[in-house]
Amino acid sequence: MKKKMMSTFTVMGLMLMLSMPSPAFEPHPEIHEALEALHKAKAHLERASHDFHGHRVDAIRAIDETTRQLEI
Repeated sequence: MKKKMMSTFTVMGLMLMLSMPSPAFEPHPEIHEALEALHKAKAHLERASHDFHGHRVDAIRAIDETTRQLEI
């Protein structure tokens, strides 16, 4: 009887644990810092008065793609 009761409580406890939503994973601090740096770099490039022979546009595109990859 005692074993059956303990088994029932164990199963109920496991069911309760499995039914609870899992906590959201926090982003890695390194990735978060990299994203912040990329946003700042993009803002600097967008405000730049020179186009750097087309390299500025390419760099902004590269930042956008890198940002997209890091957010995934």
